[in-house]
Amino acid sequence: MATARLTLDPAFATGTVDRRLFGSFVEHMGRCVYTGIFEPGHPAADEDGFRTDVLDLVRELGVTTVRYPGGNFVSNHRWEDGVGPVSERPRRLDLAWRSLESNAFGLNEFMAWAGKAGVEPMMALNLGTRGVGEALDLLEYSNYPAGTALSDLRRSHGVADPHDVRMWCLGNELDGPWQMGHKTAHEYGRVAAETARAMKRFDPGLELVACGSSNAHIDTFASWEATVLEHTYEFVDYISLHAYYQPEEGDLDSFLASGEEMDRMIAAITATADHVGARVRSDKKIKLSFDEWNVWYQSRFGGESSLPWREAPELIEDVYDVTDAVVVGSLLITLLRHADRVGAACQAQLANVIAPIMTRAQGPAWRQTIFHPFARTARHARGTVLRVEPESPLVDTAKYGPVPALWATATHDEESGEVVLFAVNRSRREELALSVDLRAFPRHRVAEHVVLHDPDPTATNTEAAPDRVRPRAVAGTETDDRGLGAELPPVSWTMIRLTDA
Repeated sequence: MATARLTLDPAFATGTVDRRLFGSFVEHMGRCVYTGIFEPGHPAADEDGFRTDVLDLVRELGVTTVRYPGGNFVSNHRWEDGVGPVSERPRRLDLAWRSLESNAFGLNEFMAWAGKAGVEPMMALNLGTRGVGEALDLLEYSNYPAGTALSDLRRSHGVADPHDVRMWCLGNELDGPWQMGHKTAHEYGRVAAETARAMKRFDPGLELVACGSSNAHIDTFASWEATVLEHTYEFVDYISLHAYYQPEEGDLDSFLASGEEMDRMIAAITATADHVGARVRSDKKIKLSFDEWNVWYQSRFGGESSLPWREAPELIEDVYDVTDAVVVGSLLITLLRHADRVGAACQAQLANVIAPIMTRAQGPAWRQTIFHPFARTARHARGTVLRVEPESPLVDTAKYGPVPALWATATHDEESGEVVLFAVNRSRREELALSVDLRAFPRHRVAEHVVLHDPDPTATNTEAAPDRVRPRAVAGTETDDRGLGAELPPVSWTMIRLTDA
């Protein structure tokens, strides 16, 4: 059995865990909203039409922030269509996903849902087909208490108190030619800067996210961010990153090492942002908002032009297996390892559409395999992220060359004393014997050891077998004067919690 080693020491820290790292994403796309989180008439629907079975799972998942209403959808969206009496709302064409949008669920419904779910809203603005004026109108409607035309309009719609949204995305993926209102970096940078300037005039405490590249493979990657930040550095707080991962035929090793690409992407955009900061002679550090990430089998999707015009169609409802869940666990580890600069992240999406939660219309809701590493990490990763530098055998990959089989991080909650280790064995064949040096935590003992692994790495959860794949408790793991020893099966995600005795 191969051996891997690491040391945990509070003297070596990366940054503080921001609770916004455990965000999700609700877009008017496919069945994410309709028959996902919202289904009036469902046996589990509450008085507002929200599915309470899904709300229960959202709370269990530990989601802290939800980005809304898109995504590509937002770049052709009129926010006014989704407020006021539902019977008077217009039916529109959504050009992003070739769908018919009823607008039965809109801004105020989302805010009511977010309150029940206990999540912070992250609102996205349409800077594709609209601009500064419409963004300010939405801000006034959402955040001003009373006494103006738009704040009083909100109150007439039955919402007396302002929503007080603090975090706003200045558009979505406007570097991409698929986006309604696609722009050059200069065009987007100018409108984003003017919008941000005006929004900060309304409330200097707002947190604003400028659009970064839609992926790391687009031709303008990094140069887009450099240009956009040249325009917006003074006014924005974050630059966004988006990335999706899938296996290529015959190359599961590279897929299991997807955290390498995310790691390199974060490093590249951090360096780009800091370069611009130096150019504009600013002491401010731009943070990163990784507000779209997940496993997505894009090769199975025929593209937007292949879609017929339908209302709430079944769309990219990927079914995830054990390997996908291990990759998601490794991506969460990567985000934590960059806690010094990544201040927000949103797994896309929340329900049905490439999602941890699946539902059946008029039927049940259940957890996909990827639900579990997210839920455990969101629940237990608190306090400070420790700098972990594992010694590990290597795995050869076609995309990234040799990479460590062990991908790991740990957190230390000084208040409770708890230390939590998160680890992935990215090898498809070799078990790893993990040795953890705990000399800085001599009194700590194992409180919980769970592993997500299955002899069949293609096993999935389904409506008929919703708990086929889930984390399993590992018994007998103990600490001694040499530290901690554990065995990590191939293609596995592991969490070990240590408490101060």
